[in-house]
Amino acid sequence: MLTLLDQLDKGTLWRSPGGIHPPEVKFLSNTTPIGQLPLASTYLVPVPQVGENCTLAVKVGDSVLKGTPLTQGTSIWHLPVHAPTSGTIVAIEPRASNHASALPVNTCVIAADGKDTWCELVQHQLDDLSHQQIVDKVRSAGIAGMGGAAFPTHIKLNPVSEIDLVIINGVECEPYISADDRLMREYSQDILAGIGIIHRLLTPKRIVIAIEDNKPEAAKAMQAAVSQCGLPAGSIRVTVIPTKYPSGGEKQLIQIITGREVPSGAIPAKLGIVVHNVGTAYAIHQAVTQGKPLVERVVTVTGRNVGKPGNYWLPIGTPVDHVLTATEFTPEPDQKVIIGGPMMGHALANIQVPILKGTNCILVPSSQEIGSTPEEKACIRCGECATACPALLLPQQLFWHAKAEEYDKAASYNLKDCIECGCCSYVCPSDIPLVEYYRIAKSALKQAADEKQQAERAKQRFDARLARLEEEKLAREAKAKEASERRQASMTGTDKNAVAEAMARIAAKKAAAQAVTGESITEESSVTTTGSTEVPKGKAAVAAAIARAKAKKAAQANADGTDTNGAETDNAVTMDANDSISATDTIAQEAPLSQKDKVAAAIARAKAKKAAQQTDTAPLESTETADNTPALSADDDKKAKVAAAVARAKAKKAAQQAETAASDIEVSNTEISVSDVNDAEAIKKAKVAAAVARAKAKKAAQQAETNAENGLNQTTTPAVDSAANVHADVNADAETAVNAAATDIEVSNADVSVNDAEAIKKAKVAAAVARAKAKKIAAASAESKTDAEIESVDEIQTEANVASPSIAAELETVTTEPEAVLPSVGSTAEPIETAPLSSDELKKARIAATIAKAKAKKAALAQEANASSDSSVTND
Repeated sequence: MLTLLDQLDKGTLWRSPGGIHPPEVKFLSNTTPIGQLPLASTYLVPVPQVGENCTLAVKVGDSVLKGTPLTQGTSIWHLPVHAPTSGTIVAIEPRASNHASALPVNTCVIAADGKDTWCELVQHQLDDLSHQQIVDKVRSAGIAGMGGAAFPTHIKLNPVSEIDLVIINGVECEPYISADDRLMREYSQDILAGIGIIHRLLTPKRIVIAIEDNKPEAAKAMQAAVSQCGLPAGSIRVTVIPTKYPSGGEKQLIQIITGREVPSGAIPAKLGIVVHNVGTAYAIHQAVTQGKPLVERVVTVTGRNVGKPGNYWLPIGTPVDHVLTATEFTPEPDQKVIIGGPMMGHALANIQVPILKGTNCILVPSSQEIGSTPEEKACIRCGECATACPALLLPQQLFWHAKAEEYDKAASYNLKDCIECGCCSYVCPSDIPLVEYYRIAKSALKQAADEKQQAERAKQRFDARLARLEEEKLAREAKAKEASERRQASMTGTDKNAVAEAMARIAAKKAAAQAVTGESITEESSVTTTGSTEVPKGKAAVAAAIARAKAKKAAQANADGTDTNGAETDNAVTMDANDSISATDTIAQEAPLSQKDKVAAAIARAKAKKAAQQTDTAPLESTETADNTPALSADDDKKAKVAAAVARAKAKKAAQQAETAASDIEVSNTEISVSDVNDAEAIKKAKVAAAVARAKAKKAAQQAETNAENGLNQTTTPAVDSAANVHADVNADAETAVNAAATDIEVSNADVSVNDAEAIKKAKVAAAVARAKAKKIAAASAESKTDAEIESVDEIQTEANVASPSIAAELETVTTEPEAVLPSVGSTAEPIETAPLSSDELKKARIAATIAKAKAKKAALAQEANASSDSSVTND
């Protein structure tokens, strides 16, 4: 069985699938030698042409020589571009690209000076250069594949795997194009010199120069050059293959020469095969031995509308319109200018575009040659496209998915293996431009892949940043730790003792605070919930604050001193109450408490306030006793005054007791506000209980007023005694009524837990109205008032009018029409349920209650003053 090398030596060929035989029409340009065209006045050099991530090495205004590098870059895929002639950089700006889209690209505009002066060229002997130096020279020369793909040549010359076969592609199967044909005829020795450099770098077992049988002159010239080259005998040969399009494709040529198929997504180097174009071999020789960068190439200018068709050496960056003008171009209406051949080329939208490294042909066909673009018709599923496809794809499936913009599905049918040869479009009876659909789909897939790659790079940069920040944090912590250790190591004995003493003081303060907290736990029974088994932190803090306040008050009392035991007792009681209030306020300011702790603090403040009021009431009782005991004269007027003073004292006492009951009701309402029940019946009970309390307070006040009037009608000593008895009865009745009301409210509060905020507001308003009513009645029970008293009350009324007319009206309703505010006991529930108060109305009611309280207090003070004056008159 023959090996592959044996079959190559015998000239064995294989058939490739698909393919077509379009008209060649090469005779228009292959009959004349390669020529030169006059220099253009301006050259357009796009940057970059191959690869990315390059930077400009020149700026506007710089003078350049032919072969001067214009760009520089570090990417392995980047190839530099060079000045095609000597001149001046006049602009660096976006210009139309040599592409079907004509999208603008950054371009160096060079104004030629007409001298075409080369820069300094460094020539080397091939034997003096190492492999890496040769590859570097090829790369710095900017050499790319000259067959049209423009793949970086230095990458192919430095493969990662061993290469067994090198194929030099001289097939040139595209119709009209004859640039490689003329190059092989005229520069065969230079091409063989370049092949020798490739042989040195890759050391393949065989080198095959493939030429189509429609180029006999080129095949003969290359065979003569092979016989004269210095390569080992039998290592290189010229193979002539049948003419068929697209046999010049890389994968198709490998299959024809070796019979092996390159897998999908793979490159020929994985099979140990490398393919180079004959024009690339020529450029390698020029760059390595003569030091010339790739600044010009052979381009076929052909078509019926060109006066001088042929092949020309054209500098890279030469404008297409200059080439057409120099070759006597005669355009027709709707003239097409095609870059490349008629099968794989693309029409230009703008002829003010440059020649590139991959440009091998400028085709200007007449209307008889190419005709107008036919109208696309519906696919008839004939299958001709699949038969003609040299890559064994399914063009029909690719077309459907590409047209529907289902690019992922098109990729699943190996869209990337399409070489865009145009065979499917050529044979399609429906005139569908299949290749155009495939190009659009490829562009979309490439854009999506680029975006995904950019996102991945951004993620990598973000992860790297996080890692860097973490490293910096750890480094700072380690540095701080080292600095701390150094400070500790450098501390003297005195410094260490100071630190130890400070720590000891902190521990002592903590222990003292814990001791104070432990001693005050027993004093928390007034704010501890029934059934609790442990003391919350908030209550412990309240108790500690109370203990501190008591200690402070005791110290102040010891410093001030007292006169009598009675005074000391009163001060102690007052101190306890004030201490409780101030301690509770202090705790509320020092630290935030829970809802339960807040309720406990409110109860403590209310109880302290009640104790203070009861302390204030004690002197009043002694005054009453003093008023009752003096001896009476026979004057009835004096007796009446005494009775009136007694009645006023009774009214004041009843008002104070009603205020105390209202305070208890307020505390109860505070407890109710934190409960969590929504029982409507319980809410109704609470409202009724509040109404009952108000009715009882009203009744007690009325009784006090009646007793006062009865006292005024008595003129004898027994009448005074009777007034004293009435005073006692009123006190008992008022106290009983208030206590009963408080008891009722407390019972209701124990049974009721309200979740309805509106009901709670109503209960609070009812309690406030009850207090205001009691105080108003107590104030009205006095028969006579002095002008000063009236003026005081009027001042309060005036202040209310100034503050808010609505509040004044509310107060007026309370003071003048008590029946409208406080209905009877039997009808108490209805007004409360049917007249809910808003937040503004509730605020008004509170202000009215405060003003009423001030009035009652003023009236009580006036009554006390009158009683004192009457008592002094009686004594006289």
